Formats: sequence, C-alpha cells, structure tokens
Amino acid sequence: MSDYDKAQARTGVVGLDNVLGGGLERGRVFLLEGNPGTGKTTIATQFLITGAAAGERCLYITLSETEDELRAGAASHGWDLSDVEVFELVPPESLLDEDQQQSLLYSSDLELGETTKRIFQVFERTKPARIVLDSLSEIRLLAQSSLRYRRQILSLKHYFAQRGATVLLLDDLTTDINDKTVHSIAHGVIRLEEIVPEYGGERRRLRIVKYRGRRYRGGFHDFIIATGGVRAFPRLISAEHKTSFARDLLSSQSAGLDALLGGGIERGTSFLILGPAGSGKSLLTLAFVMAAVTRGERAAMFVFDEELSLLFDRAKGIGLDLQALVNADKLVLEQVDAAELTPGEFAERVRQCVETKGAQTVVIDSLNGYQAAMPGEHALVLHMHELLQYLNRQGATTFLTVAQHGLVGDMKAPVDVTYLADTVVLLRYFEALGRVRRAISVIKKRTSAHEDTIREYRIGSSGITLGEPLVTFQGVLRGVPTLVGDGHALLGDTGA
Repeated sequence: MSDYDKAQARTGVVGLDNVLGGGLERGRVFLLEGNPGTGKTTIATQFLITGAAAGERCLYITLSETEDELRAGAASHGWDLSDVEVFELVPPESLLDEDQQQSLLYSSDLELGETTKRIFQVFERTKPARIVLDSLSEIRLLAQSSLRYRRQILSLKHYFAQRGATVLLLDDLTTDINDKTVHSIAHGVIRLEEIVPEYGGERRRLRIVKYRGRRYRGGFHDFIIATGGVRAFPRLISAEHKTSFARDLLSSQSAGLDALLGGGIERGTSFLILGPAGSGKSLLTLAFVMAAVTRGERAAMFVFDEELSLLFDRAKGIGLDLQALVNADKLVLEQVDAAELTPGEFAERVRQCVETKGAQTVVIDSLNGYQAAMPGEHALVLHMHELLQYLNRQGATTFLTVAQHGLVGDMKAPVDVTYLADTVVLLRYFEALGRVRRAISVIKKRTSAHEDTIREYRIGSSGITLGEPLVTFQGVLRGVPTLVGDGHALLGDTGA
C-alpha cells in the first residue's frame, strides 16, 4: 500500500475520489445523506468492497435493510460480499415482548442503549478498518431528542476515532425534523440529490457540503447508478486542462467556403452554424469532418436530433460514407438521447473522445437537443462555456449547430451562444426568380478577417458549391430580397 493509500480511503466510485480531492481521510467519520433511492447504499457498498479488495477488514451495520436484501442488491451489480462482514442489527426480542416492557422507563431508553452496546460488540469482534452504519434515521428515532441524538453520535465518533476506523454514516433524511447535528460532528458531508424532470429519466447529482482541511471540487456533480455501481462525473473546469498546440489554418476543402472564411478555420476554435430547419447545417459540418479525416485526423460527432441511419443515407448523397469512416476508426459517431443524459455525462463523453481517442474535430449537432438535457437556458450557457473552453485548450476544433425558429423573415434561436463561438455562420432561405434558394454568410470571426458578402450555396453530390456574392439583391437575410440588378450571380440549375 502506497503512502497515499495509507492516508486516503478510496471510495471505489469512479469520479467521486476526484471530487473529494483523493478519497476519504482515514480514521474520520463521514456523512453520506440523501433521500431514499439516491444511491447511498450502492456507494457505501462500493466503499467497503474497495477496502476488502485492498485487504482491509470491512463491516456493514444495517438497521434499515435485512442482510438478504443487502446481499441481493450487491448481487444485482455483480458484487460478492463474502469478504465484507454484514451485521443485521434488529431490536432484541425482549424489547418486542409486551410482557417484558418496562413501565417506569421509556422503551426507547433501553433500545438506544442496547443498540449502541451491540454496535460496540460487533466492532470489537471484527476490528474493521472501514465501517458503514445504515442508517442514522433509526438512531435518531430512538434518541427522541436532539440532545440525546447529538450525544449518541459524539460517543460513536470518539469510539471509532480512538480505534482508527474510517466510518461512513448513512442518513435517508426521512424524519420530519431537519436535524443538522451530524453536519457539525462529521469530518465531511456528501449530499446526494435526485431530480425528476417532466419527461425522461431521473437526474442525480452530488455535492460535497463540507470536508475539513481538504480542498475538494465544489458545486454539483452529475452521477448515475448503473449495473456495476455508481459513476460520478466531476464538473468540468476548463482551466485545469491547458495544452500547447499550433493554431494552424485548416481548410474545408471547398475553395469558395475557404474564401468566405478568410482562408479557413484556425485549429482550437469554435464554429457556430445558425439556420432554419433543413438549411444544411448538418451537411455543412460533414464537409469539415471529411476535411479532418483527409488530413489524417480523427473526428467525433454527437448527434442529438437525427437518426443515424438517416444521417448515413444523407451523407452518401454528397459522396461521404460515414459507416466506412466509423469502421476504419477515423470517426467516432454517437447518437445522444437528451432525455436520458445529464450534462456532466455528456461532457465526460466528449473528454473521452478527445483525450482517449484523439479526436481533433468535434461536432455537436445540435444545441437544441443539448438544451433538452439542461434544467434551464442559463445552465446551458455555463456548461457550454466550460466545454468550449476545454476543447479550445485541447486544440480541438468544435462545430456547433443551432436550429432557429421559422423559415424566412425574422428568426430567433432558442438560446443565444453566439458570444461563445469564435466563428459564426448564418444560413438563410430566400426566394428569387421562382425558386427557394439558400444563402450563407459569415457574421463573426475572431481570429482573422473574413468576407462580408452573402453567397448562394448548394450541397450536392460534388459537395458544397458557392456562387458569386449576391450584390444584385437587397434583403437576402430577410428571406424575400429585392432584385436590384439582373440576378446573374445566382446559381443555375446545373450549379450543383
């Protein structure tokens, strides 16, 4: 065992030790609280299994579940509790016998004293290094008053501290009184919460309420309960992930698009495409994906809005075989169900693609779907700000799409993230000479100069085709332009 492991008791929960700044300090008492169903028992079991795997003696004292229930729950995750001592603490039969009830003393006085005595007895018998006490609600009910409850917890804390045990107390918060007694006594407090949205699966998150003498990762962190245990997703802090890279100018492999962009896109920047439904936002991002693969780089696409099989078919229409790129491990393509995914888990997926799989081009299509995973628009902007900053500092080029409401005229986006993006491209439908056409313009580019013109474009089997600047039209971005010339700049029927 390393010196670090001697000082820290690892929880065994993926991501949680990172949030805790290393793990639980040995020889201290910690509180894990949350409403029923938030994952307390699962985390506690992982904590003990991790200790048992390291050769430590571990004890699970249960006052709320039977031993059979506990072992069955562990088996559902594929765990074996044979190396963990499970002690089912039930009231003595004498205390349940009406003929032996005391008339001059409250039965709770006897039950509390007997409960504490039996806890000490099982500890002396097993001498564990890690203990889980599940749960405090029963002890609080036996104590009946805050004063007796506090004294009881203090006595347990001092008893375990003198013997160097690391203790995890579970509290299901089911009592009517919001008693914070243990908060002041415990060395650290971890709080689990569950949020049930109007649609979709429940969302769980955790927060470190306190941890004496330790710098931990503050704020809320998403987590999930899956087969195999709890997995936490530490909140992404972009400042912790700075790297050095050259800001090369990347081509889109379309001469017209590169000219519009002032030569191309700089590596490590973000590119936002705004436009109405069907205007070609997804297909435009595919042009940059193909350019990245041609350069010998790996790309990653996270698709929220479209069925992958349909995307594959549409990509073949412009001569791009996405399935072949996936099979050749040149493209990581994931379909995301926003109703089932938390923002923290999504950020972790993106990180894995960049850090583990080496993706240098990342596409998020679209932010409309991503917004569905957020509790509100304000949270979306904060999450996206950290994610884009992280990707930029990793040297990854990011492409985002936002579908605007409406088809022509004044349109609005469900969320404004234009200030976050380094480059913003606007797509529009417009009517001219009896046809519905598409126009493209660059309205923002931080890193270099760009064209301020508006061009017609088409996406066909030969890729992206851009026409000449629409200098003979006025009001293209409004959707119904006025012809002020002969319209010769429009793409003809064979323009694609």
